[in-house]
Amino acid sequence: MNKPIAKPDKMGSYRQEDVIFLLRDISNYQIEINSDEKERLIQSGTHYSEMLPVEYQPTEEYLNLFHNTLEQYSKRVAIAVGVVAEQIMERNGLENLVLVSLARAGTPIGILIKRYLAFKYQVDIPHYSISIIRGRGFDETAIDYIYDQHEQARIQFVDGWTGKGAITFELEKSCKAYNDSRGVILDPTLSVLADPGHCVSIYGTRDDFLIPSACLNSTVSGLVSRTVLNHDIMDENDFHGAKYYKELADADVSNLYVDTLATEFEHVQNEIMAELGRLRKEDTTPSWKGMKSVELIQERFGIQNRNFIKPGVGETTRVLLRRVPWKILVNPEQSNDLTHILMLAKERNVPIEEYKDMSYSCCGIIKEL
Repeated sequence: MNKPIAKPDKMGSYRQEDVIFLLRDISNYQIEINSDEKERLIQSGTHYSEMLPVEYQPTEEYLNLFHNTLEQYSKRVAIAVGVVAEQIMERNGLENLVLVSLARAGTPIGILIKRYLAFKYQVDIPHYSISIIRGRGFDETAIDYIYDQHEQARIQFVDGWTGKGAITFELEKSCKAYNDSRGVILDPTLSVLADPGHCVSIYGTRDDFLIPSACLNSTVSGLVSRTVLNHDIMDENDFHGAKYYKELADADVSNLYVDTLATEFEHVQNEIMAELGRLRKEDTTPSWKGMKSVELIQERFGIQNRNFIKPGVGETTRVLLRRVPWKILVNPEQSNDLTHILMLAKERNVPIEEYKDMSYSCCGIIKEL
């Protein structure tokens, strides 16, 4: 690699020792579009990564719900973090390990895995957060930067949860293209906290439960927006972009979130080890069970475009926060807490329908305009 390596902008409200965002700050550009207009543009062919949604400003009631959820699920999330972190260590070892989280849902999870490994094994593992965009792949400039900083890097990709598995596919495709062009062997294995889609082999749980960070947008992700790839305002070979919403600092709970969860690690060691023991006896090969559920939903509701179906708690939340929902399907056979889904649906007048034939707790369906 002879070309000079680009340097990222200093981004986000997390501590520098927790994560380095490999992104270009595009805060000076106005590319936020309201949900209806954004939906119309996406459905008429504009790529979603070229614009940003207007950031949802939660009501006080909804913010209280986030804090209650964090209190209620902190132990469960901490166990899942430990289970993933131990598997990552077993698979890669700790020497030359570099955690690479997928911005932005993966970022707090990557921080927690890094914190867990520091707590348990007294190691300081480098952690970067990079952009990956459906249909456009990951940010190759960011990967170049990581290899420039850590020549022998054993990269482990990290995300928050799986939906249909689109990002698993995207990562595999991106790694193949990168390996072919750079002559390296970058491993596309993705690790996630929750894998309700059954599409990865390293996960904390396959339960479709609420990870509290899924409730909010930038204010739980270091005040960083969703990532952007728009060549009208960005250079072709530069990092992917994002906005840094400094003006939301008063509402920021990003550090509170990771600090709260990290204090649980010492209290849940027995549960982590028990869960790992159980996993070792299980076949963790992806069965893509979630995709079968999605195919059934597509057929049952006559949906033309599979991208309009967003299964799982995390993805359904995103539909309610960022898209124009048609309806929300709720599985009465899965007793997971969907209070925030019901609250958001009520706020936006979105109908809720009971539907059992899926491996998820719920599923958001985008309105065809």
